[in-house]
Parts: sequence; C-alpha cells; structure tokens
Amino acid sequence: MNEEKKITTNSTSFVLASKVKDYFLLIKFTLSFMVVFSTVISYLLAPNISFNLIEVLLLFVGGILITGSANAINQILEKDTDALMKRTANRPVSSGRMSSHEAWAFAGITATLGCIIMYSFSTEAAWLSLLSLVLYGFVYTPLKKINSIAVLVGAIPGALPCLIGWVASFRDGNENSWTGGWILFAIQFLWQFPHFWAIAWVAHKDYSTAGFKLLPSDKGPTKFTAIQTIMYSALMIPIGVLPYMYHISGNVSMWILLGCNLFMVYTSIMLFLRMDIPSARKVMFSSYFYLMIVFLSLYADKIKL
Repeated sequence: MNEEKKITTNSTSFVLASKVKDYFLLIKFTLSFMVVFSTVISYLLAPNISFNLIEVLLLFVGGILITGSANAINQILEKDTDALMKRTANRPVSSGRMSSHEAWAFAGITATLGCIIMYSFSTEAAWLSLLSLVLYGFVYTPLKKINSIAVLVGAIPGALPCLIGWVASFRDGNENSWTGGWILFAIQFLWQFPHFWAIAWVAHKDYSTAGFKLLPSDKGPTKFTAIQTIMYSALMIPIGVLPYMYHISGNVSMWILLGCNLFMVYTSIMLFLRMDIPSARKVMFSSYFYLMIVFLSLYADKIKL
C-alpha cells in the first residue's frame, strides 16, 4: 500500500514538474528575461528613481507576465509552423502536450495580471505594455509569413520594453521627459536588426521550411543582407552617444558603448567578407552580450541629478 502511494506521489510530482516546464517553454523564459532586463534597467536609469528591491521585483514580474503572454500567443498562432522546425517542434502547443485553449487562457490571465502590475507604476506603462503585446502577438507574428518588413514591425515591440521601463517612473505625479526613454528605445530598436538577421541567417533553412520571410533579400543570405547588417550596426554608433549628451549617463559608459558599437560593425563587416554561417554566429553571439554590457554600463555610470 505504501509502495503504491509512493508511486502515485512520484507520478504526480513528475506530471507537475512537466507542466511547469511546459509553461516556462510557453513564455520563452530566457528570451522574456532578456526583454525584462531592459525594462528594469531603463526604469532604474530614470532620474527620479533609486534602487528599491520591491519595486524592481514587481516590475520584473509584471514584465515577465506581459512578455510571456505575447510569447504564448506567438506559439499558439504558429503551432503548425513550429511543428515543421527542429528547434521549435518540441514546444508545448506545437507538440500537442498543451491545447490551444489552455494556452489562450494562460495568455489572457498573464496579460491581465501584467497590465494591472504595470498600471500600479503608471498609466503610460500599462498602455504601452498592452500595445507591445498586441503588436508582437497579432501584427508581427502573422506578418512573418507575408513580408520581411515583419522584422521592422517586430523591432517596435522588441524595443518598447525600454520605453515602458522609463515611463514606469512616471508615478505619484512625478512625470519626467520622455526623451530618455526614446533614446533607450532607439538603442534597442537598432540593435535588433543585426541581431535578428544573424539568427535568420543561421536558421535560414528552418525558416524557409516554415514559410517565414525574415531576411531583407528574397534570395536568402546574400551580400545585400550583410550590407544591411553593417548599416544598422553603424547607425548604432551616433545613437550610442545620446545617453551622454542628454545627461542620462557619464563619459565612461559613452566610451564603452562606442567600443561595443564598433565591435558590432566589425563582426558585420566580417560577415559581408566571408558570407558564411560561422560569421553570422559571431554577429549573433556578439549581439547577445551587447545589450547586457551596454545597459549595465549605462546604469553603473548613471548621472544622479
């Protein structure tokens, strides 16, 4: 009898652990964490904000809920195409482990809770969060199969977390200028092009199988795509000076941003010269570290007014 009870308990624990794992896959936790990292740092960069652990944790939870909801909607709408690609076939909805109804319910609950938390910071943060979710889930997601302009459209909700974090500081009637938020938005907006095109270059076969049109050229990874990557990386250089010019951060972070931006240009030029997947991977991995280094340096060098 005790043995049967033990087996039942172990079986229940396994099912629960599997369900929790599926929800983490549904919200794409690692990707969501990166997005919310930008939100939190942008909030802390606002001039009237000092570090408060409770506020940071609350903002983090709200951001994870909204981003997770958007990612869940993405997986629901793309369940058939996800099933065609090796790297996404095991996602909970595409694999059939989770029904679309369950995923929709989860997306609705997390979106509602996330917006409520954001509203506790500011009305602007709540509305921008909702806008970001709608653009990503219902505009960018279906557009990926229609035209490569989807990357441009997707870069808007991809950069809005910076603006959301900044305007989350507009609380208790203490409203700041939106300028700093737009500067941080611009940094993350431009960063997404070399980042995403490098990913699309590496995963081109999978994306083509699924019918996604994500590279600038219809012919796939071409010199034109590499040139576009260089252009957007180069545009990041003057934008990287703006946090210093507008007194968001100091001189040290300006030089760090310049170094990071020049390195992104360098890896993009190498992609143009070599036109191979290893070079695309270097652009991709460089871009992963870029945001972490840039935003942490901005925060460490924040100018306290």
